[in-house]
Amino acid sequence: MLGRMSSQRSGEDNLGWTLGVLLRAYQSSVVTVIGDLPHGPRGYQTLAAVVAGDHPTQLALAAHLGIDRTVMTYLVDDLVRAGLVERRLNPADRRQRRIVATSDGVRAFEKLERRVREAEDGLLGALDAAERETFRGLLRRVACDVRDIEPATDPCEVAEQVLADGA
Repeated sequence: MLGRMSSQRSGEDNLGWTLGVLLRAYQSSVVTVIGDLPHGPRGYQTLAAVVAGDHPTQLALAAHLGIDRTVMTYLVDDLVRAGLVERRLNPADRRQRRIVATSDGVRAFEKLERRVREAEDGLLGALDAAERETFRGLLRRVACDVRDIEPATDPCEVAEQVLADGA
């Protein structure tokens, strides 16, 4: 009982504290391996979504990633300038542009994906491989459920605010 009380007082049983610690550690380890990719982790998540191809337009990408569509325009512009993605006419609707990964973008993503996964595995080193996959699955399930509840909340802004508050 004393051990439990001690951990409660120190915040270790507090979900917010735990998520904050993990988020700060994730941020510092992933930013290091992402390097000079435009917009850092946000650019990486955008590139991942473009490579997957499930959200072909800027508007769909913005909605999926919880990024303001104006911010998404600048983000995609920078990824285009870096040669990682391109805007193509949508044959089904010529008013729309599809966001498509270039061959350089796919290669860059594959390289980054391996490095990010290694950084994540290092961060989750207290868990064995099966526990890491379970943990990832549970986080994904909760995150998708939260996005369904509060679609107007930009997850990137929330993450940035948490990091700013913790600094």
